[in-house]
Amino acid sequence: MEEEIVKAAEIVLKSKFVIALTGAGISAESGIPTFRGKDGLWNKYRPDELASPEGFAMDPKRVWEWYNWRIKLVLSAEPNPGHIALAELEKLGVLKGLITQNVDDLHERAGSRNIVKLHGRILRARCTRCDYWEDVKKPYDELPPRCPKCGNLLRPDVVWFGEPIPSRELSRAYELVERADCILVVGTSAMVMPAGAFPSMVKRNNGCVVEINPDETHVSMFADVSIREKAGVALPKLLKLIKERIGADGE
Repeated sequence: MEEEIVKAAEIVLKSKFVIALTGAGISAESGIPTFRGKDGLWNKYRPDELASPEGFAMDPKRVWEWYNWRIKLVLSAEPNPGHIALAELEKLGVLKGLITQNVDDLHERAGSRNIVKLHGRILRARCTRCDYWEDVKKPYDELPPRCPKCGNLLRPDVVWFGEPIPSRELSRAYELVERADCILVVGTSAMVMPAGAFPSMVKRNNGCVVEINPDETHVSMFADVSIREKAGVALPKLLKLIKERIGADGE
């Protein structure tokens, strides 16, 4: 893998506008279950019942019980070395933006700032009727929770199946992708659209694709380099090499 890390560092250092796309794989290293794959949540639960407007309308209490469990997981999780390395790359000025499909707050807690959250935030709830929203500091005691402003149901502020991605976030993501001459594809199979199209868009714009994933994905077919390690292992190595090269160039 060391050869691939060196090649990836060279690509990143010669690029002018590097962005990252992250998925469930990077958060799995912090103990948050993925949705797809052999141990994914969708093998145990039905997405149409727990992550759709129809499922929520049918049984809001059940949906909130599931989200309460996930909220507890997120609150007890900590950013791993992969999250921290991405934040460090941003602080160095190397990484210009990060697009994530994850709804947790681990990138923020690691120190990343220029984040586009395509699928919303699990630690935020919003009213199903009015404009009220609130940050979620702990799992709810009473389910389903209700809006203190109008009395209607609160729902998790995430994008469910059948719902569009908020236009502001989608627009910000496309702006980053259009400018990128290098994309780090980290811990995602890139199967869910529109994020799944971002690596190939960068490639079509003559940019480079660096994949970091222990498993082969469809991105592997056109990636300039694929690093077959977990993000928490590969990204700190990549960061270390980039810092060494930047230091050497500075001298």
